[in-house]
Amino acid sequence: MAGEAAALAAKKLAYGNVIAGFLLLAICVLATSVRLFSVIKYESVIHEFDPYFNYRVSRFLTEKGFTETWDFFDSFTWYPLGRVVGGTMYPGLIFTAGAIWSLLQQLNVPIHIQEVCVFTAPLFSGACALSTYLFMKEVRGQGAGLASAAIIAVVPSYISRSVAGSYDLEAVAIFALVFVFYLYVKTLNTGSLKWATALFFGYLYMVASWGGYSFIANLLPIHCLACIVFQRVSVRLYIAYAPWVVLGALAAANIPVIGFNAVLMSEHMASFFVFGLLHAALAIQYIQHMLPPRAYSAAKRLVITVGGAALALVLALVVSYVAASPTFGWTGRSLSLLDPTYASKYIPIIASVSEHQPPTWSSYFTDLHIASLLAPAGLLLCFRPLTDASLFLLLYGVTAVYFSGVMVRLMLVLAPAACCLAGLALSEVTSYLATSLAAAHQDDAAAATASAAASRRVESEAADSAAPSNTGTSKRTAKDTAASASSARKGGKAAKKSSAASGGDSWLSDTWRPLPKDVAIVGLILVFAGMGLFYKHSVFVAGEMYSAPSIVLQSKRADGGVKVFDDFREAYAWLSYNTPPEAKVASWWDYGYQTTAMANRTVIVDNNTWNNTHIATVGRAMSSPEKKAWQIFRSLDVEYVFVVFGGFIGYPSDDINKFLWMVRIGGGVFPEIKEPAYLGADGNYRVDDQAGKALLDSTMWKLSYYRFADCGPMFGAPRGYDRVRNTVIGKTDFELKYFEEVFTSEHWMMRIYRVLPQPNRDTKLRNPRRTKVTNRARIKRRAASGAPA
Repeated sequence: MAGEAAALAAKKLAYGNVIAGFLLLAICVLATSVRLFSVIKYESVIHEFDPYFNYRVSRFLTEKGFTETWDFFDSFTWYPLGRVVGGTMYPGLIFTAGAIWSLLQQLNVPIHIQEVCVFTAPLFSGACALSTYLFMKEVRGQGAGLASAAIIAVVPSYISRSVAGSYDLEAVAIFALVFVFYLYVKTLNTGSLKWATALFFGYLYMVASWGGYSFIANLLPIHCLACIVFQRVSVRLYIAYAPWVVLGALAAANIPVIGFNAVLMSEHMASFFVFGLLHAALAIQYIQHMLPPRAYSAAKRLVITVGGAALALVLALVVSYVAASPTFGWTGRSLSLLDPTYASKYIPIIASVSEHQPPTWSSYFTDLHIASLLAPAGLLLCFRPLTDASLFLLLYGVTAVYFSGVMVRLMLVLAPAACCLAGLALSEVTSYLATSLAAAHQDDAAAATASAAASRRVESEAADSAAPSNTGTSKRTAKDTAASASSARKGGKAAKKSSAASGGDSWLSDTWRPLPKDVAIVGLILVFAGMGLFYKHSVFVAGEMYSAPSIVLQSKRADGGVKVFDDFREAYAWLSYNTPPEAKVASWWDYGYQTTAMANRTVIVDNNTWNNTHIATVGRAMSSPEKKAWQIFRSLDVEYVFVVFGGFIGYPSDDINKFLWMVRIGGGVFPEIKEPAYLGADGNYRVDDQAGKALLDSTMWKLSYYRFADCGPMFGAPRGYDRVRNTVIGKTDFELKYFEEVFTSEHWMMRIYRVLPQPNRDTKLRNPRRTKVTNRARIKRRAASGAPA
């Protein structure tokens, strides 16, 4: 009987694993498929701005090879400075796409590198779902892993950075982030050096892929410190943490963009500090096992004294080192996370980026949906029971929530944590409801069996009533049958309760009480309805909100059709075909990567934003009057300037809406630029007749609104009506003297101007050949001619 029970249990486990495998495969396919709307609705095209640099370097890699990419010097950017690409980029994404492309070429699959770049993010989204499953399986079990994978597969926050065409660092970095967490927890659970080695290689890939590796570099020390404080120090913790500190720092130092910052910057020092504390805690623990209590007390005092003195010396050296830095060894981006007001006060170029602004409450529900409701329950469930793995998940969730509140971009770091916590809550609730339903079904079956037995016994008694001599025996038999049925029911309930309690780590194990059948059914219906609404919302957001590339825009016509705005590519194509190959093009830094990748022209600044003075110079030119801007652009050898303008069609992300950031960034380097001069009399930024005089005289204003006044009547609007700002502009008629309009796209979104070698001649300028005639000479001339004076 025991062998049959074991065989039956093994068979059920095998069936369960097969079903879980098919479910996991379906989740991965779903995660990839839901991110293909952009290709279906538009075409296979790179999205946004930063991905165009990654695409350009990937294309260079396929032409020149991996080795040449490390030494790639890009003379098309940051003219006249250029950029050392290999030393200023995170190579993980580019090398991953290059490796995929090389593999496909070896398999004789003729595919362009652009297609590999477009589909890299959806492919790694499926891999991220698999990593989430493995991570949560280590934390709480297979059910939590499947639920978490099902949520992260379609969570909108992650979709926003992983749709087809989003060839940015996060395309592979979020997968690497979750995979490193899985390897850490796996090492923590097993204490295996094999998994510790895998953790090193996983962390190396993460460091090579994204600057967000610093989140891992601080989260793991926080977890180790929490284990030390709560007296959870073990050999498994040491194997998981200690090799990672040493090898991880060496790995980070070998990535050129990081270099010695891996050991010199303050944001990395927490790992070394906790590394020393871990050794001290293990030393005290070892001494406690080796010595008697009295000797242990003396040795403990000695260890704490010596360790405290050494720690004080190290801290004094560290403090003296970081005190020499104006930011105390922290990068500007790190200080922006620790102090949300830091960027707005000291680094306007960081604060100017929309994704660096704090999120609104509505964005949490839009980007997380049901996960934002279930995640708090998951945080509570981490305590029942509180293992090393669940403690790590708890700390991950809390820190991710804090950082996401500082910066919209870090909602992406919160998404895996929220999905894991929500998956934990969903798994436990669904298990509780399903177990209650099963228990109710067993109770009904037991009651039916007892009722059938009782009815059969009544029939038997009726049949035996004709035999008086057997009456006593029949009564005793009936009593025995009833007693045995009652004991069977009690035994069944006890077995069910024991079975429920045998769930191991389930939070229901010690206080489990089955719900009534009707309540369990209603609860399951609500759970599946909530998940259905979540999937519906996620698919809608993926198709309508996050699949539109910034390079191609769409809008709905009144007849229900689709209107496509392809002005960006139209303008870049004009630059490519109508300007000399060596021409220098100036614009605001947002469009630098696209200009070099699509127009193949040299730009002054781009999205790397590494040189604040260079960007401030462009901001100064855009903020200055036309003549001064012309002088600045001529000093930079600029031949063409373009601006993005949305007042004609109502495109809100144009340069006029970004103009105040140009003023602030330029004013941060050049004190002559004063922001109040660009504001209206009421202190607000406006473009109507109440606008600041400096704004109306600025080059950005003139390049945006040149000849615009006559376009308003085309829509039945007043002359000079701006459809974005919903007002008539403050200056309608003016001419350009130092710039010449050479191209305006179909919908006026892109306006390109040539920087004139010499200014246009003004009709009011004095003729240099004309001599001034005084009144005395005029009188003499009239007298000589005989005319009356």
